[in-house]
Amino acid sequence: MSGAASLRNAVKRKTHKERSQPADRRKHGLLEKKGDYLKRARDYHRKENAIKALREKAAMRNEDEFNFGMVNSRTKDGVHQVETAQANKYTQGELRLMKTQDVGYVTTARLAEKKRLERLQSQLHMLGGAKGDAKGKPKNKHTLFVETEEEADAFDAAKALDTPAELLGRRFNRPRNAQLANASLVVGGAAVAADPKARKETERRRAAAYRELAEAAEREDKLRRTAEQMVYQKELMGGGRKRKLRAKELAPGTGAKANVHKWKRERKK
Repeated sequence: MSGAASLRNAVKRKTHKERSQPADRRKHGLLEKKGDYLKRARDYHRKENAIKALREKAAMRNEDEFNFGMVNSRTKDGVHQVETAQANKYTQGELRLMKTQDVGYVTTARLAEKKRLERLQSQLHMLGGAKGDAKGKPKNKHTLFVETEEEADAFDAAKALDTPAELLGRRFNRPRNAQLANASLVVGGAAVAADPKARKETERRRAAAYRELAEAAEREDKLRRTAEQMVYQKELMGGGRKRKLRAKELAPGTGAKANVHKWKRERKK
């Protein structure tokens, strides 16, 4: 018998699958299997046993029961309030060390944002933009001087710079007429300037780059101010005698609600 049983177990058998919900009962949802019932029943009995244990504990409670935790415990509208916050969990030195680590993280993020800002500025230079302020407005100007007012009135910029009038607005790669006449010299920027469609695409890319530059500059400035505030808070946690300056002691231009402290000068040696 043992040999026949082993042979029967070795032979691959057909896998019997549980049937799904019949089509005419599909409106009732999925058909519950035995595994689903077991999970539901065990969860129900677990909750039932927990409620039963709490009822027994409440019925057997001693009204004169006391422990020292009741001294500092509080109730609100008959509900016991659990103290979750742990006061003075860390020492002053540990808190100051965590502040130092936070400042280091913010400073690292600010330096990374600053490098990204410089890379965007270099890309704008390649796109024909000029390095300007945080809002992307160029600061450089091309100034030409003449001798008299008559020459200024009759001044022709295209003729003076020897370039087509369509290219006067460019601050980069402004080719001369002789270069434009030579087809072998018309490359890159000059070819883009001659094609209106390509020029429009370049302007769109430049506007998007300036917008990204302004956002990066704003993020870098916010991280810088955050790092300065965190360093200030860390110094307040340190030692040394200090006092908060009153509004009349603040420097001109400082807000009346600004937190400014002055440390007492200490002799180091």
